[in-house]
Amino acid sequence: MNLRQQAVKGIFWSAIQKFGNQAISFVVFFCLARLLEPEAFGLIALASVFLAFVQIFLNQGFAEAIVQRKDLEPEHLDTAFWVSLIISLFLTLISVSVADIVAQAFHQPELAPIIRWLSLGFLLSAFNSVQQAIFRRNLAFKALAARSLVASFAGGVVGVVMAFLGFGVWSLVGQQLTNNIAGILVLWWASDWKPGFKVSQQHFHELFHFGINILGFNLLNFFNRRSDDFLIGYFLGLTALGYYTIAYRLLLLMTNLLTNTMAQVALPTFSRLQTQPEKMRQAFYLATQLSSLVAFPAFLGMAILAPELVPVVFGENWLPSIPVMQVLALIGTLHAIEYFNQSVILAMGQPAWRFKINAVNAIGNVIAFIIVVRWGILAVAAAYVIRGYLFLPLPLWAIHQLIQINFKTYWSQFIAPFISSVTMVAVIIAIKIYLGDHLSLPGLIAMSTGVGIIIYSIMIRLTAPKLSQQVLELLTSLIPRRKSRQI
Repeated sequence: MNLRQQAVKGIFWSAIQKFGNQAISFVVFFCLARLLEPEAFGLIALASVFLAFVQIFLNQGFAEAIVQRKDLEPEHLDTAFWVSLIISLFLTLISVSVADIVAQAFHQPELAPIIRWLSLGFLLSAFNSVQQAIFRRNLAFKALAARSLVASFAGGVVGVVMAFLGFGVWSLVGQQLTNNIAGILVLWWASDWKPGFKVSQQHFHELFHFGINILGFNLLNFFNRRSDDFLIGYFLGLTALGYYTIAYRLLLLMTNLLTNTMAQVALPTFSRLQTQPEKMRQAFYLATQLSSLVAFPAFLGMAILAPELVPVVFGENWLPSIPVMQVLALIGTLHAIEYFNQSVILAMGQPAWRFKINAVNAIGNVIAFIIVVRWGILAVAAAYVIRGYLFLPLPLWAIHQLIQINFKTYWSQFIAPFISSVTMVAVIIAIKIYLGDHLSLPGLIAMSTGVGIIIYSIMIRLTAPKLSQQVLELLTSLIPRRKSRQI
């Protein structure tokens, strides 16, 4: 099986993982949103700010180093496992010890026990980080898909049952811990690799040399992605944070579903092409175009249908999340076209470049959030979107330096998905105007979605027939072919 076929198979199983995982997550999310109050989600989001900060120091970037390395030895794997386990145990003890201090800082005493229990996730994650990296390196996403689906289902069942029984915020804690435990059991059952004791200082340095930039990136990414939660929780309170969390959670759910499906296959695929710049460019163009093909209509469709989706899916008590969802949908389209930049930078062995780019993004986000948080959660969401588009040229410049992309070629590939998506949105608006008073909300959502998909498909076929044919060929390549008999 050649690299193209391996990558396509990887995308196929990654898609199964993402679609199945997100379908389960959405059902669980739907149930929990109806069973719990916004304050419960706000508490978990506030605890997650601290826990995400501690999480940064957990794996030292070893997983990415394992995926990227050309020559991988058993000592690399053993060293990564035992060092990660020791660090995770240390971080768990620290987190449990300072839980009361963190709770007092946020003036939320109920945070302390939540932080202590969720801190066990650090210790649990050390048991599957190396196995996951091995499967990713080998493009063996079938096992990762099974692990993710089983873990999501088990965690979801526990979370919903606990919420139904009246455990409140503890149902979200139970969901996360069950998810981690189930994931470990499945991954160790599927993996042929088991840790030995070939720990080497030399191999640690080799991994750490690459991973230190990943660690720095993750540290900056914390401020890039979590500073809004911190500021909203501290200045605007748990209820406002709960509304913002639901909107942002939907953004992440769709991003994971629509973009990460190919993104997690991109790093090992690009890493194998690092000495072939022309093939790297073509793979980069293809990945970004296919991502935009799916993400553009999905995010714009979510933005236009949010007023109908929220009351039907989550309930009337989540209506303040609607404008935040609509604004954040605009950053989703940007994520679709820039998500693969980081994979190229890492595959070309330049993690320091990614660190510097993220440093600029993090500083921009923190400054913007501090300025606008006084005006509420909608202003915070708008600042996040505006900063994202203003800083887009920086990673594109880095990609051009590494693989010499043609900017005209790069931007032209988004024309057809954009025009088709705008046409779809116009048709949906017309449906809402002329039929909104005659249909129930579920009926309006169903008709708008169905007609929107048809219109978008027709427009893509008309504006980009070659792209349509390419997608068809990729889907066809997933169908196993019978081997001809040997005479």
